[in-house]
This record gives sequence, C-alpha cells and structure tokens, in this order.
Amino acid sequence: IEKRPYLKTDYLGILIDEKSEIVKKSPLKLKSIRQAINYGIDKEKLVKYLRNNIGMSASSGFVPHGLPSFDSSKVKGYKYNPEKARDLLIVAGFPEGKGLPAITLTTTVTFQTHCEFIQHELGTLGININIEVIDDATYREMVAQSKISMFCKNWIADYPDAENFLGIFYSKNFTPAGGNYTKFNNFKFDKLYERSLKEKNDSLRYHYYRQMDQMVMDEAPVVPLFYDEIIRFVQNDVQGLESNPMNLLILKRVKKRATAGEE
Repeated sequence: IEKRPYLKTDYLGILIDEKSEIVKKSPLKLKSIRQAINYGIDKEKLVKYLRNNIGMSASSGFVPHGLPSFDSSKVKGYKYNPEKARDLLIVAGFPEGKGLPAITLTTTVTFQTHCEFIQHELGTLGININIEVIDDATYREMVAQSKISMFCKNWIADYPDAENFLGIFYSKNFTPAGGNYTKFNNFKFDKLYERSLKEKNDSLRYHYYRQMDQMVMDEAPVVPLFYDEIIRFVQNDVQGLESNPMNLLILKRVKKRATAGEE
C-alpha cells in the first residue's frame, strides 16, 4: 500500500462579487462571517470519518500539501476553533448567530454528505445552513454564471506548480472565462501574481506564492476543507510502480517479478 499527497484541494467557494445582487443580500458579504465559517468546521473530523483518513485537513491555505512551495509555517489558514468563530459572529453583529439569515449551500449528490457534515458543524455555532442539491449540469452552469452564493468544489492541478491553484483568484480569470468562481478581486494579489509569472528564481517565486495564498486566506473567499491523497495497492511481485502528486500512471520502470512456476 502506498499513500502519497495528491495535488487536489476540496473547498467551499463563496461568491464575493460586490456588484452581485446575490452577494448584496447575503451575510457572506461580511468577511467576519466567512472567517467564522472557516474556523467553525472541524476538518480533521471530516477527513477521519468521511474520508477514512485519506487526505490532510486544509489548515495552511488553498495551495495543497505536496508542492515544493507548500509551507504550513508561513501560510496561516484556519484550524478548527469554535471560540474564534463565536467571537467573529459577535464582530459581525450576530452573537450566537442571533438574527443571522440562513445561508444556502448549493451542491450535487457527490458532495452532499460533506455538506451535511458542514451543516451540522456550523449549526452548533448558530450559523444555519440550508443545503440545496441539484443535478451536475445545472450546478456547473450556475457556478460558472455566478448564480450561487456558496458552493462545494475541488481543484485538481493541471501541472505541479502552485500558480495553477492561485490562478483561480486572479481577476482576469473571472468565470466563465476562467476558474475564478468566487469573483475574488484584489489589486495587490493581481500584481504579485503577474510578478510571479516572470520570476525565474524558484525561492523568490515560492515566496510570492505564499504571500498570495495568505492574502486569499485573510479575505476568505474560500473554505479549504482538505488536501487529497493517493492510495495504491500494489502486489508483492510488482516492482517499480510509484505514485506521484499528479496521480499519473507511469509504467516505464514497472516490472513483474517472476514467481515459482512462471517463466
């Protein structure tokens, strides 16, 4: 059995486009509410009970474990802390969730169990979540057209570099043209992202990546849930089969050792 990091982050996305009528009517327009949601979900429990311990709780940003630029000591995400969540509800003007309108979390059957877990976790804090389950095609279209205020998605690397994950927060990648489903728009982030594209020094580029990841965490347009992992079951007579963060099946060096009675 082999278990390795997989370059995939599962997350809740939150539409934060200030021009959107959906956002104007939603308590999610308040950063303190978005941060309270981040603190209010026990991601380790989610991984343990819903994922059979496959994965790693996402408490260090949006960029997943397994990339060379990943550094949990330099990017501070959100670890489970219900007390901080309650304090942030007070800051937002909704102590113990009193007066806070219910928030709709739209999903598909694929993510329904995860969303029900999140609904229970946040409900204990006074954050009431209504789950709306729709079909896959309608869901993809509504997310792409910014018609959903909070949704459940994942992002899988097209190539092994943090830029692939951070690019979904670049303002020129607004959906439907790109993967910026939250409509995150930050001038400093954009300039740093553009600078990182031109930077050839790996150490300096990774430094930019971490700065950008921290900006995203501070504004909380997403709730990273877990970084995925790969598990492969390999027979004892198979040699050279290795997993990789892209989960590509590479058979160049794979050999099957002959056993007794075989030629």
